[in-house]
Formats: sequence, structure tokens, C-alpha cells
Amino acid sequence: MNNSSRTNWDKVDSLTEEEIDTSDIPPLTEEFFGNSRWWKPVTPMNVIVQVDPETLAWFQSQGEDYEKKMAAALRIYAEAHKM
Repeated sequence: MNNSSRTNWDKVDSLTEEEIDTSDIPPLTEEFFGNSRWWKPVTPMNVIVQVDPETLAWFQSQGEDYEKKMAAALRIYAEAHKM
């Protein structure tokens, strides 16, 4: 399998800001920024949680990063149940 690019990177690197065509990129509007949220990564904590074997087995079957997926599922649940 050949993964080499046929892009002329020297030409791309030599382009000035004015020469770059951005006409197909829509402008970022106030609506875009109004719908966005600032996200700051947090350091995860290690805790012990009792989980039934079937639930743990299901998450483990989802891949090596199953602990991250469990944490994401808990985060989604907590966000959905905030008052």
C-alpha cells in the first residue's frame, strides 16, 4: 500500500495568506460562538465503583479504552440530569 502524497508541499508552503482560497469555508458567526462552549480538560480521578459483571463485560467488549467510555457514559448521564 502506497501512502505517499502527491501534494506539492513546497508550493503549499510558499503560498501567502492572500493566495490561499478560503471561499468554500463559511465565516464564523456570532451564532456559531453562541452555540459553542469552552472546555477545559480535567485530570481524572481514580475511584472504586461497584459495577455488575454484565455491564463491565459489555464496556470491556467495546475496546481497550473501555474505562474512558465508562467515564463518558457517566458524564453524559450526569449532564442530562442536572437541575
